[in-house]
Amino acid sequence: MKRTFHYIWPTVIASALGIGIFLGGKLNFNDSPEKLFTTNSKKDKLNRLIDYIDYEYVDEIDTDSIVDVTVNNILEKLDPHSVYIPEREMDRVAENMKGDFVGIGINFYPYRDTISVIRTIEKGPSFLKGILPGDRILMADNDTLYGKRLGSESIVNKLKGKKGSSVKLQVYRKEEDKLFTVNVKRDVVPIKSVSAYYMLTDDMGYIQVNRFAESTFREFKTALRELEKRGARKLTLDLRDNPGGYLGIAEQMADEFLKDGKMILFTKNKKGKIDRVYATKKGSFEDKPVYVLINERSASASEIIAGALQDNDIGTIVGRRSFGKGLVQREMELGDGSAVRLTVSRYYTPTGRSIQRSYRKGSKDYYKKFTDRYHSGELISVDSIKVADSLKFTTPKGKVVYGGGGIIPDAFVPIGNNEVETIEVMDSSGIFSYFIFGHLDSDRTRYNTYTRETFMGEFITDDILFEQFIDFCLRNSYKLDYYAHEEKIKTYLKAALAEQLFDSNLYAKIKSEEDAMLQKVLDLDNPLVSQEEVDAIEGKN
Repeated sequence: MKRTFHYIWPTVIASALGIGIFLGGKLNFNDSPEKLFTTNSKKDKLNRLIDYIDYEYVDEIDTDSIVDVTVNNILEKLDPHSVYIPEREMDRVAENMKGDFVGIGINFYPYRDTISVIRTIEKGPSFLKGILPGDRILMADNDTLYGKRLGSESIVNKLKGKKGSSVKLQVYRKEEDKLFTVNVKRDVVPIKSVSAYYMLTDDMGYIQVNRFAESTFREFKTALRELEKRGARKLTLDLRDNPGGYLGIAEQMADEFLKDGKMILFTKNKKGKIDRVYATKKGSFEDKPVYVLINERSASASEIIAGALQDNDIGTIVGRRSFGKGLVQREMELGDGSAVRLTVSRYYTPTGRSIQRSYRKGSKDYYKKFTDRYHSGELISVDSIKVADSLKFTTPKGKVVYGGGGIIPDAFVPIGNNEVETIEVMDSSGIFSYFIFGHLDSDRTRYNTYTRETFMGEFITDDILFEQFIDFCLRNSYKLDYYAHEEKIKTYLKAALAEQLFDSNLYAKIKSEEDAMLQKVLDLDNPLVSQEEVDAIEGKN
């Protein structure tokens, strides 16, 4: 039997950044296909127009492109999250939401016009064949993989293929000045949803989840079990910048923290049908302290978890108000390989809150309101968040919460100043990582003596590397008062080194030293800190 998924799909725009968001669930149309797709004059009109253009119009026209434009124009009249997926994008979208693809298992840069391996996926096809960080892949079978005109997407397409198929790679190893060939058999390669997990303190684990794909809950449970083995009795769940994904996965994750019978959410469709979702007995982290980190780019599935815990008086939500996406989409095929993700219902948190922002004035205004948050000051001060008394709700323990545009955290953490945020953008856009790759490429042997433990405890970013990074940034027109943020930059350089030398877990753990939200969690969790001190930390008088 074919599974039906539902999604929450917004496109968040902040600083011209678009984020696609999916979410899944358990809804089904009650109408039969015959009832849904009966012939009517409106459909006949569109079909006749396309036929007239196809057969009678004076010039040759690509009617497929006309249909695509028509579909998009129709969906734009509905809501910002009903979207059309052309056939050419279906494979990429499906891979992202499935959580894996078939390939050779490498992370790479088109570094100086050559495909350079950053690292291989542990126990993946390339790892097992001995390909190392820093190796250059020059050829894949008869395809050349170097040159200025070769884009990343084109390279990926040449390396991907059917599971079990082989590709002959021509590889250059700079350290040994050696050219060799190796046959790599393609296999399933995971696209990780859990970006990192580690012990934040002796008894608190940390898990960062970047989206909600089919594989996310399995990854989350694996990470949680490992952290519990290491002594985790508390958890920080990092959902910052998480745009969402399948609804069912969010329900499973929320269930881990809620007791049997507690409501997770409910949905309502256009006919008024309500479907309620409750926690089960499966939860393994009930009655334990949990902190959930959110920010202005946390959406849909992330908001479901934050809202479910907040409305059930479980844990502490830390950060800034979330995006505000309360619509559920369902993917439906259009018969030609393309599909539409159509909004089919709204979801509500356990207290009855809808956290969907208004889109009555259209998508442009909808996304402009997102950037307006910065100008209104609400990213700097919790007192600047505008709430309506008509959207006030109360949790079972009497805590006041609000609907109408995202989840407002229990503990607010302001955004950094312009230069701090510039450093964050530089990091997320890969500037630190790209610089560090070049640094390692000049001589990797200088780090051969380090283990994970000794690197974490003993390595210090020296002034030489710091100055080299400044020169690199200035050459690439990044202007900043680098010396005013020397400690943060040096920490991020160390983190980037850790990621390429070891893994993303050590990268995240090192970065935590400069993470304001994680420092807030540590302050809130410290039993020796008084309420007055907590208020002072939060900037309250």
